[in-house]
Amino acid sequence: MSENYTNLDQTSLAKLAEEIGGKLKKGDVIALRGDLGAGKTTFTRHLVNSLAGSSFDVTSPTFNLVHIYNTKLFDIWHFDLYRLAKSIDLFELGIEEALDNGVSIIEWPEIAMELLPKNHIDIHITMAEDKDLRNITVNYT
Repeated sequence: MSENYTNLDQTSLAKLAEEIGGKLKKGDVIALRGDLGAGKTTFTRHLVNSLAGSSFDVTSPTFNLVHIYNTKLFDIWHFDLYRLAKSIDLFELGIEEALDNGVSIIEWPEIAMELLPKNHIDIHITMAEDKDLRNITVNYT
């Protein structure tokens, strides 16, 4: 099933993230795609904070490669695999524990696709013509 959302402002983006977050359960994976600056981390921030019921300082894990956010329901593992060279390095980041025991949000997921469950959520974010707006495609595989 695929859903398309066009010209989302920040409020609409937050509502979509909250809606998707409300459906997540332990073991779910979101493969988050988009160019640099498209809004992947912004989407993640809205999703994490909607589940946490508070304001976590959600930042891009570009240099750390993974951040873990504890919520009442489950841990959220936020990966950024942009700088990862080999898929074997995923195991050093704790990908197995994340896939088994929490919800995983994976930016730049291409290197990890063979490890992801068949049933995951694939989200692609692009900038709209108005650079303050976003277009989003959500595929439930």
